[in-house]
Amino acid sequence: QVQLVEPGGGSVQAGGSLRLSCTASGHAYSINCMGWFRQAPGKERESVAYIYSGNGPTYYVDSVKGRFTISQDKATNTVYLQMNSLKPEDTAMYYCAADSAWICSGYSPSGYNYWGQGTQVTVSS
Repeated sequence: QVQLVEPGGGSVQAGGSLRLSCTASGHAYSINCMGWFRQAPGKERESVAYIYSGNGPTYYVDSVKGRFTISQDKATNTVYLQMNSLKPEDTAMYYCAADSAWICSGYSPSGYNYWGQGTQVTVSS
């Protein structure tokens, strides 16, 4: 089994920055890729970014390109999401997720088999 722990998010003004982290424990060696998702009230969960284990290729949704950066520290089994130039529309509950499948599920949340508890990010105008 794999457990994912996410420290708290936060509340910032538009244009500010936040850094999220997610640490995996248990059978973390089996993880193929990790991703960040977000969900606002009344909206479906959407992919923000994901990365292949071992600091492999990274992918971003168009709305965050140039503003967000995903990275991984393999030694501590921790994935980060650096968020700059935050906008009110970035307000959501953010979740980290891990996938141990042979083929990474990528942007599809239904394919990930391990999830963090979620952390709230609020951006005020």
